Amino acid sequence: MSAAKRNSYFDNAKFILIYLVVLGHLISPFKTEDNFLFTLYTVIFLFHMPAFILISGYFSKAYRKKGHISKSFKKILVPYFIFQCIYSVYYYYTGEESHLTVNFLEPHWTLWFLLSLFFWNLMLHLFARFHFFGLAAAAALGIGIGYWDEAGSFLSLSRTFVFFPYFLLGFLLEGRHLQKIRNIPYAPVAGILILCAITLATGQFFPKDAVPWLLGDTSYAGMGMEYWFSGLIRLAQYAVTLLVILGFFLLIPSKGYKWTKIGERTLYVYLLHGFIIKTIEAAASPNVLDWLAGNYLLLIVFSLGICLFLGSYYIRKFTRPIIELRL
Repeated sequence: MSAAKRNSYFDNAKFILIYLVVLGHLISPFKTEDNFLFTLYTVIFLFHMPAFILISGYFSKAYRKKGHISKSFKKILVPYFIFQCIYSVYYYYTGEESHLTVNFLEPHWTLWFLLSLFFWNLMLHLFARFHFFGLAAAAALGIGIGYWDEAGSFLSLSRTFVFFPYFLLGFLLEGRHLQKIRNIPYAPVAGILILCAITLATGQFFPKDAVPWLLGDTSYAGMGMEYWFSGLIRLAQYAVTLLVILGFFLLIPSKGYKWTKIGERTLYVYLLHGFIIKTIEAAASPNVLDWLAGNYLLLIVFSLGICLFLGSYYIRKFTRPIIELRL
């Protein structure tokens, strides 16, 4: 796979994934009252962040280079600190929080990803040297963290360990592995069959009270599953998620499109879309929200509009100083 095709392939994947992030967050308030939206939400959250994390790991192969840690601090942690402050002010003025406090140890909403991403880059120094034995150890830690009742959103500890296997797997993957995936006979057909099968199974069997399993921020006891075999459920979740990611990757085109460029700007969409969605939730009346929940096509198109808007050249131009710390 050539560099150009590889970049277009991953940018296409990242664009679709960030679209699913926005769509998933937009339909989240409506999922409990609508079976279709609940199924759509669970399928999205089953794989969209794991796939994003896997791609992030794939592009972290330079972790041993001099200055990588300081570069990660600037590109990941500094924007985390900035947006943690911005979200604290935003939540205070929208009434979601009664006091204006800034707590860098408890990431707001989507900001957990930045904090965990920084830790994953550090963890590579220990786990990457053991290759697939390290991957097995990472999966064991991801399963084991669920038995620790205190693990939660503090420093994004739970998510850091639960999702680290995907990051490490992405790091271990090479171009030849991806080429083999792309060369699977009738790859798009196989991808469609996998996604359709998972969607049907989710719609039929996924319990509505099992959503926290997809988020990875709660212990087994916190989810009401304080049993010795709870770790086996997470192991099965890892397997199913990887199958869905495979199906997703089989469908991604390698050709570049006009919207492919936005795949390079997913961080902008990720960090900014919450302000649009949270403002709609806070400002819209219940009748408007009910009307919005019943218009599936509008939800799909509006989510796409958010991605195209926040991923545009002009948004990048004006927000680059606080996101990339560059003028």
